[in-house]
Amino acid sequence: MKLCLHNGNVLNGIASMENCAILLTDGKIADVFSEERFLQKQFEDDVQLIDVHGAYIAPGLIDTHIHGFKGNGTDECTTEGILRMSHDLGQYGVTAFNPTMYPSSEAEMVRSIKEIVRAMGQETGAKIMGIHLEGPFISPSKLGVQRPETVHAVDLDLMERLWEASEGHIVNMTVAPELKGMRRLALSCIEKGIVLQAGHTDASYSNMVEGMQAGIFHATHFFNAMSQMHHRNPGAVGAVLIHQEMTCEIIADGVHVHPDLFKLLQKDKTSDQIVLVTDALKPTEQSGSPLFANGEEVVFRGGCFHRKSDDVIAGSALTMIRGVENLVDFGFPISDAIKCATANPARIMHYQKQGMLIPGFNSDVIVFDKDYELKFVMSGNSVLVNTL
Repeated sequence: MKLCLHNGNVLNGIASMENCAILLTDGKIADVFSEERFLQKQFEDDVQLIDVHGAYIAPGLIDTHIHGFKGNGTDECTTEGILRMSHDLGQYGVTAFNPTMYPSSEAEMVRSIKEIVRAMGQETGAKIMGIHLEGPFISPSKLGVQRPETVHAVDLDLMERLWEASEGHIVNMTVAPELKGMRRLALSCIEKGIVLQAGHTDASYSNMVEGMQAGIFHATHFFNAMSQMHHRNPGAVGAVLIHQEMTCEIIADGVHVHPDLFKLLQKDKTSDQIVLVTDALKPTEQSGSPLFANGEEVVFRGGCFHRKSDDVIAGSALTMIRGVENLVDFGFPISDAIKCATANPARIMHYQKQGMLIPGFNSDVIVFDKDYELKFVMSGNSVLVNTL
């Protein structure tokens, strides 16, 4: 397939370029050029020309922390459900994602991991990049809505069994740096290429520094489910803010993190160090009731899901495109907001040829208007959405 999107404002994952065109050929980006050059260019007969009418052209969105979507996900995980999740995410502009698993029994984790691996390569929407394990080696005092019986002391043998079940497809893993034996686990995971993230942690500042020394340089849903900053112990939050080598995820729904804290984040972190995630639960964009997430009934109220039994925030109902819109509302330039959703996760997760609109990169591309309504989505060589 060959097509050229023109008359658009290109957000290439680095900067913004007005009045530009992008040529896509056989699943790759062939060229990016000005509208003036487009008008002068002679195209082959098999190139489809699409006028985007001044809309934004950006890389496909990448969600590295998402549990489920539209009734499917890693809860009661099945290959078919993960593939439906892939299809539905593609309709919302996501072209790559990491299905994120809460901890459970070893048997259930192994079963779910194998179901996800079987789905890889069969996607009809967003590509499954690999698995994000949110635990089981996390702090019992910072569970959020995770169940205490699923938390596990550091166990290298268990980690090896999970890795074997994944056939090498665990991409990132949330851990608590303060746990006994974490250094050995971290070194083993880094040898496997797993990106370690500090999260669900009650780490002291010194624990966080020790974690960085072992290669833990990314943070899970920053500000949430982690030790807060104190003037005598900066904790996990302080460590992320103080150390420039640390990068962080953040949920931009305006509920999990107060919008004004995004102003602090922009002052303390460069635009390359922030990753937009949804942390979305299975009932996100799902209609009807009752709704369930991680085996418990939840209700949607005040912009996110709450556990019905005790009203604790259970998780996000955010979509990536609305997250981009919110970042802009919170003060991010639109080019930086897109970078947080594309180039940054691709770089931090070591995804090759993704996250930027650069010749030779994969043709994962979205088009959206000033109201953040998606008009076009392409993943590889497949057009998933086209209302232009």
